[in-house]
Amino acid sequence: MQEAARLPLAAWESFYVIVGSSGAALTGLQFVVIALIAEARTRTTSRQIDAFGTPTIVHFCAVLLVAATLSAPWKSLGSVSLALGAVGLAGVSYGLIVLRRARQQTDYRPVWEDWLWHGILPLAAYAILLTGALAFRRYPDNVLFLVGAAALLLLFIGIHNAWDTVTYIAIDLRERKQPQQPEATAEHDHNEA
Repeated sequence: MQEAARLPLAAWESFYVIVGSSGAALTGLQFVVIALIAEARTRTTSRQIDAFGTPTIVHFCAVLLVAATLSAPWKSLGSVSLALGAVGLAGVSYGLIVLRRARQQTDYRPVWEDWLWHGILPLAAYAILLTGALAFRRYPDNVLFLVGAAALLLLFIGIHNAWDTVTYIAIDLRERKQPQQPEATAEHDHNEA
């Protein structure tokens, strides 16, 4: 039975080596982003990090976990299905927690793009993974495309959200360092007179 389980997974081996390695590397880069936040002394709170920073790490780690799961030498497709289902269910549950955290934090008001990238798309990716796990035993060749799509979606969500965080910090720092424009204009006008 081990060979039967390995057959549909073997064709995806290179895909998951690439995706898993990317997830692992990007997890490390997200730690750099968090260090930048701390060093920049922005007005970030632990509630904001719980709602917008930590989920990015979780998504990258989920990609790494899916890649490792599908690269393991399973004895049956049923075991693969259970493992993927557990990741999908945990992801959906965590996604709902993240939405609640984003709504409850008061230091930053999320805009539509935040809800999309931090809430809706991750929930969709984990739901795809969960749905794929339920159908995996019956249609493994087709479901592997769904699982691959979910893993890539989580990877791109993480990349987007890490970039969004870095640009937010850069803009926030620049705005705090720049003097107020009306006062600068008033001083300039006063000096010319």
